[in-house]
Amino acid sequence: MTTISINNDQITAQFKTLGAELFSLKDKNNKEFIWEGNPNFWGKHSPILFPIVGSLKNNTFEYNGTSYSLPRHGFARELTFEVIDKKEDSVIFSLQSNEETLKKYPFSFELQLSYTLIDCSLHFGYKVINTSDSLLPFSIGGHPAFALPKAFEKYSLQFNASNSLTYHLLEEGLISNQTKTIEIPNQQLNLEYQLFENDALVFKNIPSKSVTILEENQPILKVDYTDFPDLGVWTPVNAPFICIEPWFGYSDTPNNSGKIIEKEGIQLVEPNSFFQSNYTITLL
Repeated sequence: MTTISINNDQITAQFKTLGAELFSLKDKNNKEFIWEGNPNFWGKHSPILFPIVGSLKNNTFEYNGTSYSLPRHGFARELTFEVIDKKEDSVIFSLQSNEETLKKYPFSFELQLSYTLIDCSLHFGYKVINTSDSLLPFSIGGHPAFALPKAFEKYSLQFNASNSLTYHLLEEGLISNQTKTIEIPNQQLNLEYQLFENDALVFKNIPSKSVTILEENQPILKVDYTDFPDLGVWTPVNAPFICIEPWFGYSDTPNNSGKIIEKEGIQLVEPNSFFQSNYTITLL
């Protein structure tokens, strides 16, 4: 497996060609902001979620009368990407559909992930190109895990809109119709593991479009995701990291028909067209 490094005078970022995954983001003082990937907690760093986000009911979907099986969060994170462009402060990775992907997901596509450093920010670019002559249905999302070296309770998340958060409860990995609302005075959610005892917090159509991590009330990092309608926030209980996950789409809901074209939150790209979006991590 190959690793790729990009840098400017403020930050350095490193990636694996496997999954085009960011695994290190350091400031000029060599402070690491990305989770180390200890498999005792969770062996990933910042995987790409594609062509689905979350889980399908029975891990299957239907298209044109045929059933297909996809694992949680899809397959892109487990495949090796090709580097198609590399500069000192940027890199573009590409994954194209092939014989193996077509067995699980019968659509021709190219997925390009671009990473660009600008000042103290890392910009993530997603481009999904429909290379077929039929409609391309997909979901896509980020899953960056940020290292929290101090006690978990010393951290909080600052949302840029509203003083309450409503999230959907998960049941066996699927989105239930039940919701919970948390009041967040000063738009700030204090982190405690109890919040994550029932898996991730899933926010559909979240009004906030940026989240700042505070360490002992001092901002250390911000995630801006203006393009993205949905957000997941997750950590395993007792793990020293937090994932802030901008999404287009989410797990199946109980009343989902199973047909991928009708799936709630799915994106559709016309033939020979493309979808593009981006989000940003800024070190503060």
